[in-house]
Amino acid sequence: MAIQDLFFYLFAALTLLCAFLVVANPFTRNPVTSAMFLVLAIISMAGLFVLLHAFFLAAVQVLVYAGAVMVLFLFVIMLLDLKEEVRRHYKTFGVVTGLLSVGALAAIAVRAIWTSGVGAGLQPQAEGATRPLGKLLFTQYLLPFEIVSVLLLVAMVGVVLLSKKDLK
Repeated sequence: MAIQDLFFYLFAALTLLCAFLVVANPFTRNPVTSAMFLVLAIISMAGLFVLLHAFFLAAVQVLVYAGAVMVLFLFVIMLLDLKEEVRRHYKTFGVVTGLLSVGALAAIAVRAIWTSGVGAGLQPQAEGATRPLGKLLFTQYLLPFEIVSVLLLVAMVGVVLLSKKDLK
């Protein structure tokens, strides 16, 4: 096993672990902690890009997402003045319905990507060339690019909804 394989498994495991801790953080219910785990997941993903010799994408990943987007998320969290969140009681019906909905959407997305033929017949690009990268990103990979932008929007709306104070 080569050293690159070891680094791949290390960065992949760190990415998955940190992404899990963003959603299900057993240490604290503070949303700032989840945001910091998201920064760690983004940096681990940048390490995977470096292993693929995509240095430009790794730099953009760290600068744009770990820098600008996380500052925006932290600004929203701090602006909403969230305190240590008390444990909420979840209704079983809501949890089961939510899990079924997420599973159905994931199955639809996997089937759509599997049958679309995305990435078939791609030729390797020269390292560090940003023009072919941009051309591919906005032509052949436009759908995944837009999905990422929608996911960022959903995350922002989720932060606002989760921080909403219960009015009783």
